[in-house]
Amino acid sequence: MQAHHGHGHAHGHGHAESGPDLDWAVLGSHLERQAELHAPYLRQAAAWLRGRQPEARRVLDVGSGPGVAACLLAQEFPEAEVVAVDGAPELLEMARARADALGLGERLRTLRAELPEGFPALGEADVIWASQVVHHLGDQRAALRAMAGLLRPGGVLAVAERGLPTRFLPRDIGLGRPGFLTRLDAVEEEWFTAMRAGLPGSTDTVEDWPEMLAAAGLTAAPPRSFLVDLPPPLAPGARAHLHTLLARRREELGESLDPDDRATLDVLLSGEDPAGVLRRPDAFYLTAFTVHTGRRAGGDGDAGPASGARPAP
Repeated sequence: MQAHHGHGHAHGHGHAESGPDLDWAVLGSHLERQAELHAPYLRQAAAWLRGRQPEARRVLDVGSGPGVAACLLAQEFPEAEVVAVDGAPELLEMARARADALGLGERLRTLRAELPEGFPALGEADVIWASQVVHHLGDQRAALRAMAGLLRPGGVLAVAERGLPTRFLPRDIGLGRPGFLTRLDAVEEEWFTAMRAGLPGSTDTVEDWPEMLAAAGLTAAPPRSFLVDLPPPLAPGARAHLHTLLARRREELGESLDPDDRATLDVLLSGEDPAGVLRRPDAFYLTAFTVHTGRRAGGDGDAGPASGARPAP
């Protein structure tokens, strides 16, 4: 299973496509840069999870991509074995190299698995981190049940899904009609809906994540959102990420955009035009990620009896 698309902020550290024609050197580099850009959020989320499950001895990063989040989890849980799980061996090699470079090689291991079929092979865990992965599985409720079943008593499942669309330009950018990003978001929502409908075993569900976690047999806690806020002027790495993000949108959504917005997108992608994202001074990067958690009954902490209803506030 691969998971990556561009909704607003794209993914924190997962990856998307699979197939023999992929240039993993390019895609892996993009995913690594993206995750490093989101490292402030990932680091805060890992520390938050550490507070919820300080005695964790085994942590799974499901859909790990090149391993940025897995390494941050390994740093935050110094007594735990961390397992980076992904379907692409090329990305797992990047995760291994990253762990070795950071001196984490003895505690971080990699595991190749295609999901959802591979869930049973992942083994038990005290913490499971799944960022921007579940929505790429046709039956999202079944995926949550599968991961909930891997938790040891008191274990915590953390699911990061969607969040807020990224903002990186003003409403009026001096090109085409004002409100370009809002219209781009609307087209992407249609693309996302079609993507979901085309997944094997796709099942419609109301994406109420606390309710879905409770239905999986876990006690859901209030979600927490994390901000990534990079003001202008953007560093070259952040600009390169925005350029790649827009290029992917042009490839995926271009024919669905109206001609004016398509022309605007082409200017933003220009490497020479001062109005392009690689050069314009008003580009920024602002997004929020929401993490939903559920705990399996039987441990210490905030666990309670599991039920199919949302816990009372």
